[in-house]
Amino acid sequence: MTRFRPLRAAALALALIPVALGLSACGKKDDAAAVADTALPKVAPPAGKQWSDVITATADGGYRMGNPDAPLKLVEYGALSCSHCAAFSAEGFPHLRDQYVNSGRVSYELRFFLLNPLDVPAVLLATCANTPETLIPMAEQFWAWQPTMFTNLKAAGNDVMQRVQALPANQRPAMLARVTGMNDFFAQRGIATEQGSTCLGDIGHATALANATDKATKEFNVTGTPAFILNGRNEDVASWDGLEPLLQKAGAR
Repeated sequence: MTRFRPLRAAALALALIPVALGLSACGKKDDAAAVADTALPKVAPPAGKQWSDVITATADGGYRMGNPDAPLKLVEYGALSCSHCAAFSAEGFPHLRDQYVNSGRVSYELRFFLLNPLDVPAVLLATCANTPETLIPMAEQFWAWQPTMFTNLKAAGNDVMQRVQALPANQRPAMLARVTGMNDFFAQRGIATEQGSTCLGDIGHATALANATDKATKEFNVTGTPAFILNGRNEDVASWDGLEPLLQKAGAR
C-alpha cells in the first residue's frame, strides 16, 4: 500500500499532493494502557436517551459521543479516506457504541485527520452543515460508502487527476469532490450544491483542519489512521481486536 504523509499546515491543506489509492495504518505509543483492579460502574444516561444519543463538539475540534464525564476517554483520529478506518467503522464501532459508550464508562471522540488530499473535500463537506450531532453518524455512513469513492476515482483515470493537479490550489477540493462523487453523497444528506461549494472554498477551515493534523502529530505522534488515544495515551492499535482488550483492562468490563 502507498503511504501518505499527513497534510501539514505549513504547506496548507489545499496544496494537494498527487492522488493515489491505498492507505496504511500506524501509530506510536509511549505508555501502556491503564489497568483497573475492578470493573468500573455503569453510569445511567439522561432520561429517555442512550449515551450514544449525546453528541457534542469539543474544544479540540472533535465530536464526542457519550458521557462527558466518563472515566475512560477514547479519541479516534480518523481519516475519511482511510480504508482501515472504514474497516474499524464496520467491524468495531457498533460494539464500541452499544457495549461501551452506552455503558457510560467510555466516551468516544472523533477527530478528523488529513491523511491525504481526498480528506480535504471530504471533511469540508462533512462539517458543512455545522451540526455536531450528525457528524459521527455522517462519518460512519461515509466510511460505508468509501469503496464507491475509490471506484469513481479509478474510473476517472490519470488524466483527470493530472487536471486536478493543474488547477489553482483553492479549486482542487471542489474538483475532487465532483470526480469522486462526494458532492452527490453529501447532497443526498442535505448539503445542497451551493452550500457545498461555499464550504469547499473555505480556506480558513481547511487551514484549521491542517493545523489540527499537525497538532495530533506533535502531541500524540499520530502518523497514520486510525489512531486511538485512551486517556491521553496513543495505544498503537488500529483495529477493534486490538482496542477492546485495552478498554476491558482499563475497567470497561
